[in-house]
Amino acid sequence: MRTIPVILDVDTGVDDALALIFAVKHPAIDVRAITCVAGNASLAQVVDNTLRVLDAAGAPSIPVAAGAIRPLLAAARSASHVHGENGLGGLHLPATNRVPEAVSAVELMRRSLMASDERLTLVALSPQTNLALLLRTHPEVADRIERIVFMGGSASVGNATAVAEFNVWHDPEAAAIVLGSGVPIFMYGLDVFNQVSVPQDAASALATGTDALGRVVGALLGNRIALSEDESLVYTGLIGDAGAVCALVDPDGLGIEKRPVRVELSGYGRGQTIVDRRRYSGEDRLHGGIGEWADIDVALDVDATRYAELFLDTLGLAG
Repeated sequence: MRTIPVILDVDTGVDDALALIFAVKHPAIDVRAITCVAGNASLAQVVDNTLRVLDAAGAPSIPVAAGAIRPLLAAARSASHVHGENGLGGLHLPATNRVPEAVSAVELMRRSLMASDERLTLVALSPQTNLALLLRTHPEVADRIERIVFMGGSASVGNATAVAEFNVWHDPEAAAIVLGSGVPIFMYGLDVFNQVSVPQDAASALATGTDALGRVVGALLGNRIALSEDESLVYTGLIGDAGAVCALVDPDGLGIEKRPVRVELSGYGRGQTIVDRRRYSGEDRLHGGIGEWADIDVALDVDATRYAELFLDTLGLAG
């Protein structure tokens, strides 16, 4: 089995936690480093959550570093309505003896890339602020990156706004920099993110079972969210960001197309990833109004059952 060496960039909330557990458990994924950014929670909370989740997963020693405390231009925003005040949906994991690296996330990524004998895949499960800072500060590392896999964007509707997905909306300038970097890019957006879930009875059985990791995973899957102040809490069971990590080891479970993509940076559409799915030229192409686009691989469909089973099987929690 070919091992895929990766750096994970996270803003550890509920679904990042599921992704971290999957990544360190799957035998084909070699996690070389983990970098943290503010997003689902404050940077300090993200770092602490990340270290505690690694303990819960029984992960080996993996360097973890803190990165950007806010987006490149915009103010930081809270996602506590989705991930709870502690970012883990109220799940309280034991304190950890792990400590973050003394260097910044950008420096840890740079060192890891330059020290590796093979190209590394960057997996961004968060706003892409750290990646944008890396590529602008150290453009020489681009040749050391196999590709960038990011959870974010949408070829249809949004969740932060009607058209924008949270990770890209949180820092659209960073996402635009990454898309324009020339590095091969794969987008795992809301179109597939919202399809892969674990049934509520299965999550409940894990949360109340005898397996320690299963209880953690069940509690994370059982996190309920309210999308507005007048809505009730709802169960989704989404594996969320973990699906983007599943895509590393099982791309055949996805419907993928190479499409032109751009990030809108102004107006109500700010943070929208426009995915051009046209088969023929439109007026913008004919008359020179198309502007800057990046040709990237976009996941548009997923075998949701296959990915949910892959997730549980990898963690030894199926059946």
